[in-house]
Amino acid sequence: MSEVLASLFRDNTMWLGIWETIYLTVLSTALAYVIGLPLGILLRTTARDGLTPVTWLNKLLGIIVNIFRSIPFIILMVAFLPVAKVIVGKTYGPAAMVVMLVIAAAPYIARMVESSLKEVDAGVVEAARSMGASTFQIIWKVYLPEAKPSLLVGAVISMVTVLGYSAMASTINGGGLGQIAIFYGYNNFQDDVIWMCVFFTVIIVQIIQEGGMFLVTHTDKRVRVKGRRKRAKEQ
Repeated sequence: MSEVLASLFRDNTMWLGIWETIYLTVLSTALAYVIGLPLGILLRTTARDGLTPVTWLNKLLGIIVNIFRSIPFIILMVAFLPVAKVIVGKTYGPAAMVVMLVIAAAPYIARMVESSLKEVDAGVVEAARSMGASTFQIIWKVYLPEAKPSLLVGAVISMVTVLGYSAMASTINGGGLGQIAIFYGYNNFQDDVIWMCVFFTVIIVQIIQEGGMFLVTHTDKRVRVKGRRKRAKEQ
């Protein structure tokens, strides 16, 4: 272990970088879902085969989402620095980076949500309609519960994607493991620092992945039914 890497642990810089990476990832994903989830629901319900088809609105939203999704994150991050300045009062640091990550992740999440809702069996939706359920009731009591496993998988993928985006925070002094890898590792020719940041990033991704898959397994009705059938056969 080099002296540089040892000093990063001694003065808690590495631990702070880990915390900032987790903070950026979790907070940004949560805020992005506040925008992306309703947007994804709107994209699905206003589609031609949706609950309340509104073709012009669906196409407009689709164009906006596709525009933001097509912009490389590094370019989007620089372009929206003035927006971060207005919202958080500065163009650097974790707070500014959260703004960028939310702007980048929300359209991506919207498409993930739309895709998950498309997987809901049309027969279940029609059955709810025939019983007089309103659009809001179908969304809340049919779409979201039925699509829950797929939505959780999408949340895991989105969180890992946001984690990858957060590594670019170093370009605007956004903090996190990415900044440590660039500033203390790459700029000072310390390969062990870079690989230590890679190691901790992989650990965080694995925790997200395993935790997310655990939730998916325990919320998927199909998995629970198979489990009960298996236990019944064993008995």
